[in-house]
Amino acid sequence: MSHDCRDELLSFLRKDFKTLTAVVMPDFFLDRLVNVNYDVRDFLAAVEDVAQRKGGSIDGIGQLELRGGNAINTASALAALGLKVTPIVCTSRLGIELVDFYLKQYNVDTSRVKVFKKPSITTALEFKTKNGKVNVMLRDLGALADFGPSDMNDDDFKLIEDADYVGLFNWAGTKSFGTQLAEIIFRDVKTKGKGKTYYDTADPSPNKEKIPELMKNVLQTGHVDILSVNENEAICYASEVSDKIEELRNSLTFDDLAMESARILAKHLSARVDLHTTSFSATFTKRGESVVPVFKVPVLRATGAGDSWNAGNILGDGHGLSDRCRLALANAVAACYISSPEGMHPTRKQLLRFIENLGS
Repeated sequence: MSHDCRDELLSFLRKDFKTLTAVVMPDFFLDRLVNVNYDVRDFLAAVEDVAQRKGGSIDGIGQLELRGGNAINTASALAALGLKVTPIVCTSRLGIELVDFYLKQYNVDTSRVKVFKKPSITTALEFKTKNGKVNVMLRDLGALADFGPSDMNDDDFKLIEDADYVGLFNWAGTKSFGTQLAEIIFRDVKTKGKGKTYYDTADPSPNKEKIPELMKNVLQTGHVDILSVNENEAICYASEVSDKIEELRNSLTFDDLAMESARILAKHLSARVDLHTTSFSATFTKRGESVVPVFKVPVLRATGAGDSWNAGNILGDGHGLSDRCRLALANAVAACYISSPEGMHPTRKQLLRFIENLGS
C-alpha cells in the first residue's frame, strides 16, 4: 500500500464519520464450514476408503458453525464497521433465533426477517490447492428458492427507499424470482429512493439458463450503481455481451481474463464494476480503472471473504474515498476476516490497528 493511501485510510478511520444506512437482501443460511485440510484428490480417496468399509469416520476435520448467506454476512460486516443495517431475509423459526444471536451485539434491527417453514442450509467444504484454499458449497436453498417481491410489504419498500445503500445478493439462490426481485427493488430505489444500488449476484451458474434475462432486465437497465464480481462472475457476464471472451480463454491467464472481462462489462454497463479476487481487487468505469493487491495474511477460511470485501467497499464508497483507497479498505476488511480465528468481522478500531501495523 502506498504511503498516501495508508495516510488517507488512517485519517478516515480515526475521525468521526456519518452513520450510513443500508438494507441487505435476501439470504440467510445456516452454515457449517468444514476445513477438510486435504486436496480434493486425497479427500476423495479417503471418502472412498471409508465407503468401501461400509461406513466410518474421518477424524481431524475442523468444523465451525456460523452465520451464513451473502446478505447476512454482509450485514454483520457492515454493522461491525458502524453502519445501521436492516436485513430483509428469509429463514425458519430457528433461523430467526440464530440471526438475532449473531447480530444482537450490533443492535441490528431484525424485525424485517421473513419466517418460513424451511431454512436455507449450506455445508462448505474448504480444500487445499496450490493457489490457496477454495470452497465447495453444498446447498439446500429452502425458502430462498421461491422468495420474491410478493413476500415484501409496504414498510419494507419504505425502508428501501430511505436507505443510503440497498444491496442484493445471491441471485442464483433465488431461483424462481431472483431477476424479478432485483428488477423491482432496484427500479424502486431509482424512482422513489435516495440511495445507491449494490449488486453481488454470487455464482450464477446454478441458474445459468436465466442469465440472459438477468442481463437484459437488470444489469443493462441502468438501475445498478455498483456491480461486485469475482473472477468467474466477471467472465460469465462478459461472455453474454462480447464474443471476445471465448477468443481470449486460451491466450490469457485466469486473472488476466477476469480483468479483461471486467473491462468489457464496464464498457457495456452503466454500473461501476468492482472485481475482487484472491490476489487483487480492481474497479472499472468508462473513465478508467484502478488495481490494488490484497494483503498477505494467514488464510484461515475462504467462505465469506467476498461478503466482508463488499462491506468495506460500501463503507469506502459511502464516504467518498479515492478508488485505490476504497479498494485497499475493502481488502483490509476481508483480510481481517479471513485471518480471524473466530471468523469475526472487524470493527473500525480493529481495522485501524490493522492499517497502523502495516507500517510498523
